[in-house]
Amino acid sequence: MTPRAVLFDLDGTLVDTAPDLGAAANHVRAEAGLPPLALEQYRPFASGGARALLRVGLDLHPDHPDFPARRDSFLKFYRANLSRQSRVFPAMAGVLAEIERRGLAWGVVTNKPAWLAEPLMAELKLSARLACMVGAGDGIAPKPAPDLLLEACRRLGRKPAECVYVGDDRRDIEAARAAAMPAIAAAWGYLGADESPDSWQPDAVIREPAALLELLA
Repeated sequence: MTPRAVLFDLDGTLVDTAPDLGAAANHVRAEAGLPPLALEQYRPFASGGARALLRVGLDLHPDHPDFPARRDSFLKFYRANLSRQSRVFPAMAGVLAEIERRGLAWGVVTNKPAWLAEPLMAELKLSARLACMVGAGDGIAPKPAPDLLLEACRRLGRKPAECVYVGDDRRDIEAARAAAMPAIAAAWGYLGADESPDSWQPDAVIREPAALLELLA
């Protein structure tokens, strides 16, 4: 692959956000008088946001009358504690530096709402390095629709074929395919025990961040 830009999913691909997302879910459990769950119970679902984590933490679904209030409590707590434990995956820091050294632009395309994704990038001291940051909202359809990726291309001034997308969820690969953009599955992400990235039919599966550099020769 010889892209002009590399785009990353956020949760589970670029940043390990599961600890703070799990803490927000446990905060809602505490409000309900329940003990905390272990992080490992939340981790496979961390890419799914409040809806998935409230399902794990409280067996609460969007059609339940308590869901809106519990979701709001989850989001309020999470916004106030975005980066207490969240960190760029350790091996990813060196990958980003090498991508920059090679003169490639890189950005983030995520289903995480922009009002959460943008301050998280700022708190992790990544904002100034981003060529683009596209989060959910503003009427743009979320992944697996291609719209967020196409918006990133518009902001970068690049065609989809000139970019590559790296993500840890089936919807990431489906969105990239729908955008006619090369797709790489990140197997270190928030995968369930029965998930196989190979079955998503990406252009490549990488088991560790450094393997991305070999594909970007």
